[in-house]
Amino acid sequence: MSEQGQLGYSLPLSPGGTASLVPAPPWHYVGDFLVIEYWADPDAVAAVLPRGLEPFADDPGRCAALFVDWQSCSEGGDELLDPARGQYKEFFLVVAASLDGEAVTTCPYIWVDRDFALVRGWIQGFPKKLGQIEMTRRFGLDCPAEGRTFAGVCSAHGRLVARGTVTPERESETGPTHNDPPLVNRRHFPRLAAGRHDEPAVHELVRARSRDRSISPIHEGRATLELFDAPGEEHAVLAPTRVGKGFRFTFAYTVDDLETVGQAEG
Repeated sequence: MSEQGQLGYSLPLSPGGTASLVPAPPWHYVGDFLVIEYWADPDAVAAVLPRGLEPFADDPGRCAALFVDWQSCSEGGDELLDPARGQYKEFFLVVAASLDGEAVTTCPYIWVDRDFALVRGWIQGFPKKLGQIEMTRRFGLDCPAEGRTFAGVCSAHGRLVARGTVTPERESETGPTHNDPPLVNRRHFPRLAAGRHDEPAVHELVRARSRDRSISPIHEGRATLELFDAPGEEHAVLAPTRVGKGFRFTFAYTVDDLETVGQAEG
């Protein structure tokens, strides 16, 4: 975008165009994933679905919790030489839904620990909030400090939000399925104009799109998950009634597109 000599993809626009918090796509991602499959109260899942999505009748209450340690960059790859601008961690929940009879997922809650990732998520329709996420790492050595059970912990404003573990025991034949259907989120930007606070400038359903995907071998095993009440948060209503398998793997992809599938009502 260019406006009276001001350049950039996102705010702040600037004469040189390099001050934008989020650079222009494409955005390239690679990350280490912990995925925990679980089930929550079906009524609680239905309550967080954006209008336009329906509960997934084939498996009500199906959810997944994900902890991810990310590295990302824009097309020039400058962030790889300045890691603070490309590395971040996040924790999020996805729930099963249906869109015009198609199985999909949607993300009602997500926390991230970097400002650029937060705003980049808003652009894509992820309802990101700031938090602190820590994850057990693996280094490929047979030593006491090497991770064997992998933990993820998320906190926000000094309060514990979520804690989970995955103990890989074998290579997975299927990989995770709860978060496999296409991701459809609500992209929402409010208005501040007096008398129009209930008329958002943008309120639409969008389908995530990515390309050039690659994935490591996937390992699966036992998992645990806890969600905790905290002031200003509502995610704990999606606490597990049953926990399934956990998965650990590395996944990479590129994003430079987003599909609008309809206006989100209400």
